[in-house]
Amino acid sequence: MKLIETDISGVYILEPRIFKDARGYFFESYNKETFDRLIGPVDFVQDNESSSVRGVMRGLHFQAPPHAQAKLVRCIRGEVLDVAVDIRKDSPTYGRHVSVILSESNHRQFFIPRGFAHGFAVLSDTAVFQYKCDNLYCPEAEGGISIADPELGIDWTIEPAEAILSDKDTRHPLFRDFKSPF
Repeated sequence: MKLIETDISGVYILEPRIFKDARGYFFESYNKETFDRLIGPVDFVQDNESSSVRGVMRGLHFQAPPHAQAKLVRCIRGEVLDVAVDIRKDSPTYGRHVSVILSESNHRQFFIPRGFAHGFAVLSDTAVFQYKCDNLYCPEAEGGISIADPELGIDWTIEPAEAILSDKDTRHPLFRDFKSPF
């Protein structure tokens, strides 16, 4: 497993070692010992999966403390643009983001620590997205920031006005109106 650092401390891209032959491929998608050595101990307690069609944008979501979640995400079918926005008030990178293409062909994973809003845009006809979380989902702790906020400077490659969003995601505040719980 190769660890790729990003411009924001604590946010990492993980690239597995792929073994290919005439039968197909094999790789280790998660190994606690390797993960702990590369990133540090994280006790994942919940796995989630979503399926979406081209143009779907989900996010930017977070869970407020004490229900905050670190996530290890990957796309197992199709391709997504995945984004993490730093919402830690005292962070030198507050309001900045990291984005990465996750796909079934590159097998990359994205580690997003607590204190970040997370979202993705589906770039392929369909996408199946999986994520491990280190805290259980709590509806009362749910929060979000508008995925369409131009001040965040995120190039989603899909125009937010043409995106397929949930009703909930259309009601998130802009970043400048957002009050971070972190």
